[in-house]
Amino acid sequence: QLAVICAKNHWHGSLNPLAQYQKEMSVEEVLADKPIAYPLTRAMCAPVGDGAAAAIVCSESFLKKLSDPRPVKIRASVMGSGMDRDFDGEDIGERLVKQAYDAAGVGPADISLAELHDATAYGELHQTEAMGFCPMGEGGPYAESGATRLGGKQPVNTSGGLECRGHPIGASGLAQIYELGVQLRGEAGRRQVEGARLGLAEN
Repeated sequence: QLAVICAKNHWHGSLNPLAQYQKEMSVEEVLADKPIAYPLTRAMCAPVGDGAAAAIVCSESFLKKLSDPRPVKIRASVMGSGMDRDFDGEDIGERLVKQAYDAAGVGPADISLAELHDATAYGELHQTEAMGFCPMGEGGPYAESGATRLGGKQPVNTSGGLECRGHPIGASGLAQIYELGVQLRGEAGRRQVEGARLGLAEN
């Protein structure tokens, strides 16, 4: 299941001219790659890389002064930090996404696409569960179903994710926002999510 997620991200990355890795990999190639820490192979882990990302955040009144505005509305932004919890307790992603959904007046089923933190393929698997896209413990079967691929129910990491787009640490989160902006404007070319209306980033 981790290899399915990784191969999907390599396909998405092959469609992204800004991705660090733009080479498709099959599930078999992912599994045969250099082992890092069982069960992870090199392909399932984000590469080291440099990069930058930028965003302009402005008021509605300033936006009206621009000659060619292409705004994406931010419906909610939630930031938090971890806290001590029971091993089987709610994790930070579950806790904060509920706040974001409440602030935005939406739920997991309303999300058209998501950019989720995938320093490893397991990160994406876990975060699809934490974001409420599928029940806890079912992130692997959810990925195997094709739901997170382009053309699926809720495409995840259309940029290629950190595994393929790259993980320049400080710029990683804003690069996720950039991808959502491109998608919501309908400017993603071959990796465009049809009818993209609401995007979610988790970092």
